[in-house]
Amino acid sequence: MQRTVRARLLIATAVLSAVAGGCANSSGDKDQDTGADIKPAKLSWKSCKPKGEAAQQPGAAGIKWECAKLPVPVDYDKPDGDKIDLALIRTKATGKKEPIGSLIYNFGGPGGSGVSTLPAAAPQYEGLRTRYDLLSFDPRGVGDSEGVRCLGDKQLDSYFAADNTPDDEAEQKAYFDNIKKFNSGCEKNAGKILPHIGTENAARDIDLIRKAVGDDKTYYFGTSYGTELGGVYAHQFPKKVGRAVLDSPIDPTQDGLGRSLGQTKGFQLALKNFTEDCADQGEECPLGEDPKEGEGKIADLLQQLDKKPMPAAGERKLTESLATGGIAQALYSKDFWPILREGLDEAMVDGNGRTLLALGDLLNGREQNGRYSTMQSSFVAIGCADSSERPDTDEIKDKLPEFEKASPLFGKFMAWSMGSCTDWPVKGARTKPDVSAKDSAPILVVGTTNDPATPFAGTKHMVDALGVGHQITNKGEGHGAYTPTNPCVTKAVDAYLLQGRTPEDGKTCG
Repeated sequence: MQRTVRARLLIATAVLSAVAGGCANSSGDKDQDTGADIKPAKLSWKSCKPKGEAAQQPGAAGIKWECAKLPVPVDYDKPDGDKIDLALIRTKATGKKEPIGSLIYNFGGPGGSGVSTLPAAAPQYEGLRTRYDLLSFDPRGVGDSEGVRCLGDKQLDSYFAADNTPDDEAEQKAYFDNIKKFNSGCEKNAGKILPHIGTENAARDIDLIRKAVGDDKTYYFGTSYGTELGGVYAHQFPKKVGRAVLDSPIDPTQDGLGRSLGQTKGFQLALKNFTEDCADQGEECPLGEDPKEGEGKIADLLQQLDKKPMPAAGERKLTESLATGGIAQALYSKDFWPILREGLDEAMVDGNGRTLLALGDLLNGREQNGRYSTMQSSFVAIGCADSSERPDTDEIKDKLPEFEKASPLFGKFMAWSMGSCTDWPVKGARTKPDVSAKDSAPILVVGTTNDPATPFAGTKHMVDALGVGHQITNKGEGHGAYTPTNPCVTKAVDAYLLQGRTPEDGKTCG
């Protein structure tokens, strides 16, 4: 793909905080610290340079970074047994006052690398760095923390390009054969840690990070799935919560089916808003002046790709699955909308799928050199470890009409994606996370009205489930409200994290 396209995608990605969220479990009594008797190893911080394409963002070059490894138990029931080394990264506070502590970030997924993402996003947190060391980590099973790798890079190219919207029994068999091959690869390459990489253990890891950096309380900023991890942490360790922000929260009252259906509706709403915005662009819009007809043109394109993939980059072709994923990626933020218009124009007018493929690759964690991060493998592994739901072919087919009604374009894609845990080697933990934390300090919850990945209805549900939540409503588009282009949200969050001031009930931005 062209370097200019890749660069624009990465710059746009820097303002996004996460990928869509997954599932989590919490089974202990509140404040029952499973790791209470564990004394973390002393951290040996060393100067380091950020890794990964997304870390090489303008504005981040002048920030000094330190990296360390923290050994944590593979199995918290056997604290003296095998260990996983968690990869940590931080940049020290810049202010003259004594730092409040370490602000621990999780940018979502599950499966996102905090070690790569924090350096990319750090320039937007400069105000918070005046009083906090900014710290993030690769959760267990992610990136440099025993990251799950299920297949090789060439195999993943084929896996992500395969048909994910089967039309008949033969295609359904091929679809589940593809999933079985992927899941068998996960078991072969990472079977030892698969039972232990769920969200509950990741929350316990956060508390060991707190101890290791010497903080009495945990200061936390979670986005998307990171809100679920933060909620599970607050449930397990309510009295250890100092200040916590949950941006673009998952809905803790929904099971996997409910979340998938909610996301389907969310992406359909975002698609509607995109086509309306595109129509307002005049000649720059390849979809025409009628937004509804524009949606139909995108659907026609995907149907064509289902029958015959399109030339894209080098020998690679754009398939229906890669294009659908690329379109979904672009709907996470308005910053991607010009790139999506460009990609649709290339595909519809020129018959070239280069830009849509680049967007699909971004969603799947494929770098320009053809290497994949652990993001999507970790996403599946953590989600399947957390969720006990294992819908079969008949159950998915029963739900197809409901999904296709919710979104003619995304419904089929989203419905069949619920089969990703079929034949998973580890039994899932539960259907819904417990995030109740009535003994916690106040927690700030920020929801965006047109968020495609974590629909806005989940914001109030998260506030109520926590029992200590304070809500900010952000009227607008996209996934992740704390951005440089949203001073209202940024000011309110900063006041809470820096001064402990919770906003008034019902605060609205936008």
